[in-house]
Amino acid sequence: MRLPTRDAAADRGARGSGRVYFPRPAAGPLLQVARRLLLAVLVLVVTVVIVYAGRGGYHDNAGGSLTFVDALYYSTVSLSTTGYGDIVPYSTTARLTNAFLLTPLRVIFLIILVGTTLEVLTERTREQYRLKRWRSTLRDHVLIVGYGTKGRSAAQTLIGRGIPRNRIVVVDTSPKVVQSAADEGFVGVTGDATRNDVLLRAEVERAKEIVIAAQRDDTAVLVTLTARQLNKRAHIIASVREEENAPLLRQSGADAVITSSSAAGRLLGLSMISPSAGRVMDDLITYGSGLDLIERPVTRAEVGKSPRDLADLVVSVKRGHRLLDHDAQEATPLQATDRVIAICRSGPGRPRTDPGA
Repeated sequence: MRLPTRDAAADRGARGSGRVYFPRPAAGPLLQVARRLLLAVLVLVVTVVIVYAGRGGYHDNAGGSLTFVDALYYSTVSLSTTGYGDIVPYSTTARLTNAFLLTPLRVIFLIILVGTTLEVLTERTREQYRLKRWRSTLRDHVLIVGYGTKGRSAAQTLIGRGIPRNRIVVVDTSPKVVQSAADEGFVGVTGDATRNDVLLRAEVERAKEIVIAAQRDDTAVLVTLTARQLNKRAHIIASVREEENAPLLRQSGADAVITSSSAAGRLLGLSMISPSAGRVMDDLITYGSGLDLIERPVTRAEVGKSPRDLADLVVSVKRGHRLLDHDAQEATPLQATDRVIAICRSGPGRPRTDPGA
C-alpha cells in the first residue's frame, strides 16, 4: 500500500489546523442578537414613557408642548448621545429625571449596542483562559481521531459505558465536524492528525486511550505512527477498511485493529445463514439494546469460583496480559486481579466498565 504524504483534504484542513473548539452555550448567535435588540427596544420604550410623562418640564425651540413624537425623537437622540439641543429639560424635575433615570438608561443602551463588539474583543481572552485551564486539568482522556460515523458511534458507546464527556477529545480535519462535536459537549481540535502539532494540541501525550477512525487506511497508518511516537503508553485502537492493511497498522503501533469491511461482511453472512444468530450479534455490538458485551473486574465474592459459576455469561478471562477461554483449566479458580469479558443484559444495574484497564 502506497502512503501519500498528504492529500487534498488534509491540505485544506491544515489551514485551520490546531484550533481548539469548546462546547458552546445552548443559545445560538441569532438568538443572542435578537435578545439584545429586544432589550434595546425595551430601554427605548421606557425612556419614551419617562420623557412623555414629564413633558411639561421640557422646552422645544420650535415652540409648543411636547407631543408623543417629540418624546420619541428626544429619547432617540438622547440615548444615542447625539443631543441636537432643540429639545432640552428646563424644570428641576426634568433635569433630575435626566440625571438619575435617563443617564443610566443611556449607559445601558450603549452597553447593549457595543455588547457584540466587547464580546468579540474578550472572546479570545476567554478562550485562552479556558484552553489553559483545560490543559492543566486534562489527564488520562480518550482521544478520538475522525468524527465520522465510526468515531461518533465510538464516542456514544464510551459515554454509555460511563466515560464523561469532558474526558473525550475529538480531532478532525473539518471545522464543521469539530464544531458539531463541540456542540455535543466534547472538546474538539481541528487539523490533520498526522501532524505532531495537531495531536499535541489535543494533549495526546496525556491520553490513555486513542481511537483512530480515519476515513482512509493510509491516513490511519500515518496517524497511528504519529500517535505512537508521541505517546508510548497509550492504548491505541484503529479502524481500517481492508483486512490486508491490518498488519501494517499493528506494526505502526496499534494495540487493536478493527476491520470494518470484513466485520460487516461476516455479520451479513451470518445473518443469511442464521438470522437469529445475526440478530444476537447485532444486539451485542449495539450499545444499550438488550445484551451487552462488557469487561469488568472480578468481585470479591467471585474470587475462587469458576467462570461458569458467575451470574453473567463469561466469555473470556483476562489475567495479566493473557486472555484465557472461559473453559480453560487455567481460568479456574478466578483470582482477585482477574478481569472477565462477559455478556450481560443492558440496563441501570449493569456494572461500569473501564476500557483502559
